[in-house]
Amino acid sequence: TVGTILNGFLGALFYIFLARFLGPSEFGLLVVSITTLTLIADISYLGTNTGLVRFVSSSLVSNKDRALRFLKLGLEIKLAVWVLVLIAGVMLSPFIADKIFNKTQLILPLQLVMFGVGGALLFSYATSSLQAFQKYFTWSLVNISTNLLRLIFILALIFYQQLNLTSGLLVYILLPFFGFSLALFFIPAKKVFMVKNEFGVAGQFFKYNLWVAVFTIIAAISSRLDTFLSARLLVASEIGIYGAANQLVQVVPQIVGALGVVAAPKFAGFQTKEKMFAYFKKFQLLVLGLAILGVSIIPISYFAIPLIYGVQYKDAVLPFIILLLAMLVFLISVPIHNSIIYYFGKPQIFVWVSIGHLLIVSLLGYWLILSYGVVGAAVTVLIGMLFNFLVPLGWFLWRIKR
Repeated sequence: TVGTILNGFLGALFYIFLARFLGPSEFGLLVVSITTLTLIADISYLGTNTGLVRFVSSSLVSNKDRALRFLKLGLEIKLAVWVLVLIAGVMLSPFIADKIFNKTQLILPLQLVMFGVGGALLFSYATSSLQAFQKYFTWSLVNISTNLLRLIFILALIFYQQLNLTSGLLVYILLPFFGFSLALFFIPAKKVFMVKNEFGVAGQFFKYNLWVAVFTIIAAISSRLDTFLSARLLVASEIGIYGAANQLVQVVPQIVGALGVVAAPKFAGFQTKEKMFAYFKKFQLLVLGLAILGVSIIPISYFAIPLIYGVQYKDAVLPFIILLLAMLVFLISVPIHNSIIYYFGKPQIFVWVSIGHLLIVSLLGYWLILSYGVVGAAVTVLIGMLFNFLVPLGWFLWRIKR
């Protein structure tokens, strides 16, 4: 968690410098490009990350060779998917930029994004593998090193007056390849490459990953639909203001990810409901305490955001507050989500949750953004997060009583 807070701070500085020196319009285009990259990468995971954590963690104790086969299979899946994305994405980029976003200046950035998907896929493979081995210090080291180098390169571009949309995007795209290479020194990479018969575990791997992939794809689309609807309905400067507010709250999802890194293998390993529930209660108290700390920073935002980003971003304050509340709801829901996926082994619950969330964001979000602009986009996210919290909570309480 400490590593994630440091990593989140470095990531926030990265976006702050980009926003200040690119300006709202060009920064808005950068936000759309990066959001597209992360969406395609999340869809392309096909549940592989979650499957690696579940099966590698459980196999390390009883059958290390089986764990290596899961690791090799996961890497092969990611490389194959990247090739398909790169070929199809480069050809479709002009259509996406013109017909979907209505912004032809996004053609080159979107083509670069298709290459960057590979870095995102390989980097997530590395971090998921470290998570499965429960090497949390190394996990933090890889993340922090990658974000630190990103920040250094951006500062160098600013110093030499070479920062623009393309150069900023290239820095974002290329550094995950470094993170993947660094992580290979801390996992048994040679054994993974040499292991045989990895397709012997494919049936079990894909059976579990199917449900995870379905809800991950739906959730990936719905969680970024606010940005894509904004890209379609708002001008570039408004997208930049919304993106600035959104990036400031991204430290909360990173904390969620760090907590999940530790919690996922724990929940997967519990053999009795009593042990699971004892851990769950402590975990829930932790996230509630963190959420209260998060609320306490709201008054500071009125002065901090114009100071950090510049006066041209003063309209980002209200969207920031709404988005922060949404992310804190997300934080509170982490123990429930992890217990359902990893202890109860019911990822299919989130397929239906994701479908409901997608309908809320697409239908309600379109009207709210059209009527209230960036504030409407932030309210859409808050309503969606409340839905994602309350429905799994209801299922969890029902299952515990049962």
